[in-house]
Amino acid sequence: MTITAPSRRLPATPVQLPLWAIAAGAVLLIGLQIVVLHGFGQPFIATSGHVLFWVGNPASPDTSQQLADWYSFSHFIHGFIFFGLLRWIAPRLPFGARLLIAMAIEIIWEFAENSPAVIRHYRQQALAQGYAGDSVLNSVCDTFTMSAGFFFASVVRARYVIALALGLEIFTALSIRDNLTLNVFNLIAPSGWAPVKAIHDWQAGSLGPGGGR
Repeated sequence: MTITAPSRRLPATPVQLPLWAIAAGAVLLIGLQIVVLHGFGQPFIATSGHVLFWVGNPASPDTSQQLADWYSFSHFIHGFIFFGLLRWIAPRLPFGARLLIAMAIEIIWEFAENSPAVIRHYRQQALAQGYAGDSVLNSVCDTFTMSAGFFFASVVRARYVIALALGLEIFTALSIRDNLTLNVFNLIAPSGWAPVKAIHDWQAGSLGPGGGR
Protein backbone atom coordinates (compact mmCIF):
# COMPACT_ATOMS: atom_id res chain seq x y z
CA MET A 1 0.00 0.00 0.00
CA THR A 2 1.29 3.42 -0.88
CA ILE A 3 0.64 6.16 1.63
CA THR A 4 0.47 9.58 0.07
CA ALA A 5 1.32 12.52 2.27
CA PRO A 6 -1.45 15.09 2.38
CA SER A 7 -0.75 17.98 0.07
CA ARG A 8 -0.07 21.32 1.70
CA ARG A 9 -2.35 23.86 0.14
CA LEU A 10 -0.70 27.20 -0.32
CA PRO A 11 -2.80 30.26 0.57
CA ALA A 12 -4.55 31.60 -2.47
CA THR A 13 -3.43 34.95 -3.76
CA PRO A 14 -6.29 37.47 -3.70
CA VAL A 15 -7.71 38.12 -7.15
CA GLN A 16 -6.96 41.73 -7.97
CA LEU A 17 -9.73 43.88 -9.34
CA PRO A 18 -9.11 45.22 -12.85
CA LEU A 19 -8.36 48.92 -13.00
CA TRP A 20 -11.53 49.62 -14.96
CA ALA A 21 -13.65 48.05 -12.21
CA ILE A 22 -11.97 50.16 -9.53
CA ALA A 23 -12.41 53.30 -11.63
CA ALA A 24 -16.06 52.49 -12.34
CA GLY A 25 -16.74 51.85 -8.66
CA ALA A 26 -15.05 55.12 -7.68
CA VAL A 27 -17.04 57.08 -10.27
CA LEU A 28 -20.31 55.57 -9.03
CA LEU A 29 -19.47 56.38 -5.40
CA ILE A 30 -18.47 59.97 -6.20
CA GLY A 31 -21.57 60.39 -8.36
CA LEU A 32 -23.73 59.20 -5.45
CA GLN A 33 -21.91 61.60 -3.12
CA ILE A 34 -22.60 64.55 -5.42
CA VAL A 35 -26.28 63.69 -5.89
CA VAL A 36 -27.01 63.08 -2.20
CA LEU A 37 -25.16 66.14 -0.90
CA HIS A 38 -26.83 68.40 -3.45
CA GLY A 39 -30.12 66.81 -2.41
CA PHE A 40 -29.28 67.87 1.16
CA GLY A 41 -29.17 71.42 -0.17
CA GLN A 42 -25.38 71.82 -0.15
CA PRO A 43 -24.07 74.14 -2.91
CA PHE A 44 -21.79 72.77 -5.61
CA ILE A 45 -19.19 75.47 -4.88
CA ALA A 46 -18.75 78.19 -2.26
CA THR A 47 -21.55 80.75 -2.14
CA SER A 48 -18.92 83.41 -2.84
CA GLY A 49 -18.62 81.96 -6.34
CA HIS A 50 -14.84 81.63 -6.02
CA VAL A 51 -12.88 78.40 -6.34
CA LEU A 52 -9.70 78.45 -4.25
CA PHE A 53 -7.01 75.80 -3.83
CA TRP A 54 -6.29 76.60 -0.16
CA VAL A 55 -8.04 78.43 2.67
CA GLY A 56 -5.62 79.31 5.45
CA ASN A 57 -8.00 81.01 7.88
CA PRO A 58 -10.08 78.42 9.78
CA ALA A 59 -12.59 81.14 10.70
CA SER A 60 -13.16 82.06 7.05
CA PRO A 61 -16.56 81.33 5.49
CA ASP A 62 -14.57 79.62 2.73
CA THR A 63 -13.37 76.89 5.11
CA SER A 64 -15.14 73.62 4.19
CA GLN A 65 -16.12 75.22 0.89
CA GLN A 66 -12.97 75.11 -1.23
CA LEU A 67 -10.56 72.50 -2.58
CA ALA A 68 -8.43 72.27 0.56
CA ASP A 69 -8.16 73.76 4.05
CA TRP A 70 -6.72 72.85 7.43
CA TYR A 71 -9.23 70.03 7.83
CA SER A 72 -7.89 68.31 4.72
CA PHE A 73 -5.11 66.96 6.95
CA SER A 74 -7.77 65.13 8.99
CA HIS A 75 -9.14 63.47 5.87
CA PHE A 76 -5.63 62.44 4.85
CA ILE A 77 -5.32 60.73 8.25
CA HIS A 78 -8.69 59.06 7.64
CA GLY A 79 -6.94 57.24 4.81
CA PHE A 80 -4.26 55.97 7.20
CA ILE A 81 -6.91 54.72 9.63
CA PHE A 82 -9.07 53.04 7.00
CA PHE A 83 -6.08 51.33 5.41
CA GLY A 84 -4.92 49.93 8.75
CA LEU A 85 -8.39 48.78 9.81
CA LEU A 86 -9.26 47.15 6.49
CA ARG A 87 -5.88 45.45 6.23
CA TRP A 88 -6.52 43.99 9.69
CA ILE A 89 -10.20 43.12 9.23
CA ALA A 90 -10.14 41.95 5.60
CA PRO A 91 -6.54 41.06 4.64
CA ARG A 92 -7.71 38.71 1.87
CA LEU A 93 -9.59 41.41 0.00
CA PRO A 94 -7.71 42.89 -2.94
CA PHE A 95 -6.38 46.40 -2.56
CA GLY A 96 -8.91 47.87 -5.00
CA ALA A 97 -11.83 46.45 -3.06
CA ARG A 98 -10.48 47.82 0.21
CA LEU A 99 -10.00 51.23 -1.40
CA LEU A 100 -13.62 51.29 -2.58
CA ILE A 101 -14.81 50.27 0.88
CA ALA A 102 -12.74 53.09 2.39
CA MET A 103 -14.27 55.55 -0.08
CA ALA A 104 -17.75 54.32 0.83
CA ILE A 105 -17.06 54.80 4.55
CA GLU A 106 -15.69 58.29 3.94
CA ILE A 107 -18.70 59.23 1.83
CA ILE A 108 -21.12 57.92 4.47
CA TRP A 109 -19.29 60.13 6.98
CA GLU A 110 -19.66 63.08 4.60
CA PHE A 111 -23.42 62.43 4.50
CA ALA A 112 -23.56 62.35 8.30
CA GLU A 113 -21.35 65.43 8.62
CA ASN A 114 -23.71 67.42 6.41
CA SER A 115 -26.90 66.29 8.11
CA PRO A 116 -28.82 69.01 10.01
CA ALA A 117 -28.25 67.36 13.41
CA VAL A 118 -24.47 67.18 13.02
CA ILE A 119 -24.28 70.69 11.59
CA ARG A 120 -26.16 72.01 14.65
CA HIS A 121 -23.81 70.08 16.94
CA TYR A 122 -20.74 71.47 15.18
CA ARG A 123 -22.04 75.02 15.62
CA GLN A 124 -21.64 74.64 19.37
CA GLN A 125 -17.87 74.56 18.86
CA ALA A 126 -15.86 77.75 18.94
CA LEU A 127 -14.37 77.19 15.48
CA ALA A 128 -17.66 76.34 13.80
CA GLN A 129 -20.24 78.84 14.98
CA GLY A 130 -21.18 79.77 11.41
CA TYR A 131 -20.73 76.31 9.92
CA ALA A 132 -23.34 75.48 7.28
CA GLY A 133 -21.92 72.21 5.99
CA ASP A 134 -19.54 71.49 3.13
CA SER A 135 -19.82 72.48 -0.47
CA VAL A 136 -20.07 69.51 -2.82
CA LEU A 137 -16.66 70.47 -4.22
CA ASN A 138 -15.04 70.42 -0.78
CA SER A 139 -16.71 67.15 0.19
CA VAL A 140 -15.57 65.38 -2.98
CA CYS A 141 -12.05 66.73 -2.47
CA ASP A 142 -12.14 65.34 1.08
CA THR A 143 -12.87 61.90 -0.36
CA PHE A 144 -9.96 62.21 -2.80
CA THR A 145 -7.71 63.37 0.05
CA MET A 146 -8.69 60.33 2.11
CA SER A 147 -7.90 58.14 -0.90
CA ALA A 148 -4.47 59.76 -1.18
CA GLY A 149 -3.84 58.95 2.48
CA PHE A 150 -4.98 55.36 1.84
CA PHE A 151 -2.49 55.01 -1.03
CA PHE A 152 0.26 56.60 1.06
CA ALA A 153 -0.31 54.15 3.91
CA SER A 154 -0.14 51.24 1.45
CA VAL A 155 3.41 52.03 0.30
CA VAL A 156 5.04 53.44 3.45
CA ARG A 157 6.08 51.51 6.55
CA ALA A 158 3.52 51.61 9.34
CA ARG A 159 5.84 53.33 11.83
CA TYR A 160 6.37 56.23 9.43
CA VAL A 161 2.63 56.48 8.77
CA ILE A 162 1.95 56.65 12.52
CA ALA A 163 4.70 59.23 13.00
CA LEU A 164 3.30 61.39 10.20
CA ALA A 165 -0.23 61.14 11.61
CA LEU A 166 0.99 62.28 15.03
CA GLY A 167 3.03 65.05 13.44
CA LEU A 168 0.04 66.34 11.47
CA GLU A 169 -2.17 66.24 14.57
CA ILE A 170 0.38 68.27 16.56
CA PHE A 171 0.97 70.66 13.65
CA THR A 172 -2.72 71.45 13.15
CA ALA A 173 -3.34 71.72 16.91
CA LEU A 174 -0.57 74.31 17.20
CA SER A 175 -1.64 76.11 14.02
CA ILE A 176 -5.43 76.38 14.44
CA ARG A 177 -6.14 74.82 17.87
CA ASP A 178 -8.03 71.98 16.24
CA ASN A 179 -7.31 68.59 14.69
CA LEU A 180 -8.94 65.23 14.02
CA THR A 181 -8.68 64.09 17.64
CA LEU A 182 -10.27 67.27 19.02
CA ASN A 183 -12.90 67.24 16.29
CA VAL A 184 -14.02 63.70 17.16
CA PHE A 185 -13.89 64.43 20.91
CA ASN A 186 -16.00 67.56 20.51
CA LEU A 187 -18.47 65.65 18.35
CA ILE A 188 -19.10 62.68 20.66
CA ALA A 189 -18.59 64.21 24.12
CA PRO A 190 -21.52 65.95 25.89
CA SER A 191 -21.41 69.66 25.07
CA GLY A 192 -21.95 70.64 28.71
CA TRP A 193 -19.04 68.56 30.00
CA ALA A 194 -16.34 70.67 31.68
CA PRO A 195 -13.42 69.36 29.52
CA VAL A 196 -15.40 70.14 26.37
CA LYS A 197 -16.12 73.67 27.59
CA ALA A 198 -12.43 74.11 28.41
CA ILE A 199 -11.46 73.04 24.88
CA HIS A 200 -14.02 75.42 23.36
CA ASP A 201 -12.70 78.30 25.47
CA TRP A 202 -9.13 77.48 24.44
CA GLN A 203 -10.12 77.33 20.76
CA ALA A 204 -12.06 80.59 20.97
CA GLY A 205 -9.06 82.35 22.47
CA SER A 206 -7.31 82.73 19.10
CA LEU A 207 -10.25 83.41 16.81
CA GLY A 208 -13.00 85.89 16.30
CA PRO A 209 -16.42 85.00 14.86
CA GLY A 210 -15.99 82.41 12.14
CA GLY A 211 -17.70 80.28 9.57
CA GLY A 212 -15.43 77.30 9.15
CA ARG A 213 -15.00 73.90 10.64
